[in-house]
Amino acid sequence: MGKKFWNVAKYVLSLALALLLVWLVVRKIDWKSFLEGLRNTRWVYMPGFTAAGVFALVFRALRWNQLLKPLDGATSFMDCWDANNIGNLGSLVIPGSCEPIRAGLITSKKLPFQTVFGTMIMERAWDFLYIFLTIVIALVLKLDTFGGFVSDNIIKPIVSSTAVWLILTAAVILVAALIWACFRYRTKVKFFDRIATLIEGVVQGFRSFGKMKNKLPYIIYTTMIWVMYMFMCYFCLKAIPELSGLDMADALFLSAIGNVASVIPVPGGIGAYHYLVMLCISSLYGLSNETGLLFATLNHEGHAVIILALGIISYLARMIRKKK
Repeated sequence: MGKKFWNVAKYVLSLALALLLVWLVVRKIDWKSFLEGLRNTRWVYMPGFTAAGVFALVFRALRWNQLLKPLDGATSFMDCWDANNIGNLGSLVIPGSCEPIRAGLITSKKLPFQTVFGTMIMERAWDFLYIFLTIVIALVLKLDTFGGFVSDNIIKPIVSSTAVWLILTAAVILVAALIWACFRYRTKVKFFDRIATLIEGVVQGFRSFGKMKNKLPYIIYTTMIWVMYMFMCYFCLKAIPELSGLDMADALFLSAIGNVASVIPVPGGIGAYHYLVMLCISSLYGLSNETGLLFATLNHEGHAVIILALGIISYLARMIRKKK
């Protein structure tokens, strides 16, 4: 009963946060201008957006399969492809459900759940690294354009916030104390033993990168994922007349900022993505909130449609294979 309560509470809180962010977005919008911009959208560019979105998911499946090979060579690309798509489908509804769903679908006798989960932590670590790298590259290309925005909206709020640093410090201390207690008293407390076993499995999965004989394909797949994200943003920019003059450097920066929103625990990134991207476009380029929201809507909802379609197809395909 307690577990169900906390699961419901987490979902309600994440939904409330999403609704708050949506309200912060819509209260500033002139809907007549937004609909006019939607009518003027050049839809001829959206097939390119769709292709880039699908290829990004293909490279994600290839990368994950590369991580799993040293642990269990029987895991195929199609296993990873279907698990990724079904997990993404789940995350549209329940934030944070993607990883447990993916791990559950891949788990086998050779691959325990915690080990599979560890490989996904490795993936996330590389994703955060590439978010940082894309922002740095975009700053190098256009420091005058992006420097002020990053300084005012990312660096200064983090550096100057005492509360943020206190929370981070407290979290690190608590996690370290919990890990120490789990391994110190695992033979005496059954719950601690379970946590310690989980941590050991996660570490084993995290080490899968080191076990790969050839690491170059993994790095190439990761790079191509972010190249596809950049192209998705680029095609959306070209589809909107007011933004069509922007270039690949702008697309690169917007893709990185958009992925920062994925850290915020709301269903499907609703609200968080729209708010951050709208703020970014209005602050950087002096354009209207309506234009920023139109770009965010095309990108986010376009990606959601791709995830929805592929998730349903992968679910059905997996059920058919299991019946056979």
